Amino acid sequence: MKVKRIVTNIHTENVAAAKSFYQDVLELDLLMNQGWIETYGLLGEDNVQISVATQGGSNTPTPDLSIEVDDVDVVYERMKRAGYTIEYELTDEPWGVRRFYVRDPFGKLINILAHRQGCSN
Repeated sequence: MKVKRIVTNIHTENVAAAKSFYQDVLELDLLMNQGWIETYGLLGEDNVQISVATQGGSNTPTPDLSIEVDDVDVVYERMKRAGYTIEYELTDEPWGVRRFYVRDPFGKLINILAHRQGCSN
């Protein structure tokens, strides 16, 4: 198992307000827009990303961090065996990711995900 990317998530009721700060001033590219979440970063640079969202998708709370891994099923089983609290069960989402939420030792809500084959957002 390998971590592929970590993305900071900022909860907001006004996702559109991020455009001025992150796109217009900082000149980041809009990498994804699902309506309830926008992700800004640099095209071709997976290590530069930040997301702002009204929710976490599928009407879940906005997670504090998103961590992309190469095998989400392995991480899910490891988290369960280690006794961490699963907040949102392993799910195949309609926008092309397989994911679950877990609380880290500090109480932060972490979205662990993998993109399904043929999906890039």
